Amino acid sequence: MPHAFDRHDHGTCIASALRAAEETCDGRGLSLTPLRRRTLEILLESHAALGAYDVLARLEAEGFGSKPPVAYRALGFLVDNGFAHRIEGLSAFVACARPGAPHAPSFLVCRSCRRVAEEAIEAPLAPEAEAEGFAIERTVVEAQGLCPACRPHAKGAA
Repeated sequence: MPHAFDRHDHGTCIASALRAAEETCDGRGLSLTPLRRRTLEILLESHAALGAYDVLARLEAEGFGSKPPVAYRALGFLVDNGFAHRIEGLSAFVACARPGAPHAPSFLVCRSCRRVAEEAIEAPLAPEAEAEGFAIERTVVEAQGLCPACRPHAKGAA
C-alpha cells in the first residue's frame, strides 16, 4: 500500500481505489452513480484533503450542479460506505486508502500542503473501553504536522 507522502504510481493508485469502490458497491447492491464516482475521482486526484466547497466547485464546473447538497450527498455516500474519510481538523474529505477493507484509520495531516497519509492502527482505547463495557463505534485520530516535502520549506527548518 503506497504511502501518500511517498512517490508511487498514482494512476494505479486511482484505478485500484475506483475498482474497489465499484466491486464493493456491486457486492452491497449500492449504486456508484456518475456524480458519486466523479466525487471519488476528485478526491483521488491527490492525497490532499478537500473541503466540500472545493469539491462542489469542481462538480459545478463539470455540469453536475451548483447547490451544496450535491457535494454533501455524494461525500456522505462515500464516507458512509468507507470510500472516503472526513478529516475533522480541516473540515475536509480525503479518499480512503483501503476502500472495502475493514480498518480503524488514523491520519497524518500536513498543515502546509494538506496532503493526508492514512495509517491503520489498533483502535485507541479498545482495551479500556472493553473493560468498562463500552462499545466504541467510531474514533478519530489525526496528527497534524509537516510532510517530508514541506519540512525543508518550513520556517526554522535546518
